[in-house]
Amino acid sequence: MSKEAKKLAEVKAFNKWSLSDIEVADVSLQRYLSTRAMFVPHSSGRHEHQKFRKSTVNIVERLVNNMMRHGKVGGKKAKAVSIVRNAFEIIELKTKKNPVEVLVNAVQNVAPAEDVTRVAYGGIVYPISIDIAPQRRIDLTMRFITDGARQAAYSNPRTIDECLAEELIFAAARDNRSYAVRKRDEMERVALASR
Repeated sequence: MSKEAKKLAEVKAFNKWSLSDIEVADVSLQRYLSTRAMFVPHSSGRHEHQKFRKSTVNIVERLVNNMMRHGKVGGKKAKAVSIVRNAFEIIELKTKKNPVEVLVNAVQNVAPAEDVTRVAYGGIVYPISIDIAPQRRIDLTMRFITDGARQAAYSNPRTIDECLAEELIFAAARDNRSYAVRKRDEMERVALASR
């Protein structure tokens, strides 16, 4: 192993959690779920204007970017990074596991496989079940997880950090208390009905 490879292997997320020993079990998501080395989850949007380039962005940074949706954290990356870091520390305290591994397991468990589209045929609209592309599966998963955390924290004395940590722990365990797991089950139930 060269010196550069050793240095990259030693790089840890937030200087705490290892990224090198994390494996993606879902074969269809392996190319799109990146756990490459990074110190801080901030790539300055270098992936922005190239097709499918966001699949090279680390999964932690994609979670941070999804936390920056509308509301109090909209466009405030530093605040979103601190929310995710605090959530990871809570996950480590509760589960005694690597929080990045918990995030990867949550993404694999929540990623929906089927969706419904509408097809017009002879003036009548039919819902038809379709398979979802792996990139979109991860996009939907990240949206479900962050939306669930945001909804749980709304009008609640618990912080968004605690709600995000709880959402990730439940999603990694495929627990029905997770908003993201319920959303996935609902999507697949509707798709199954329209096969």
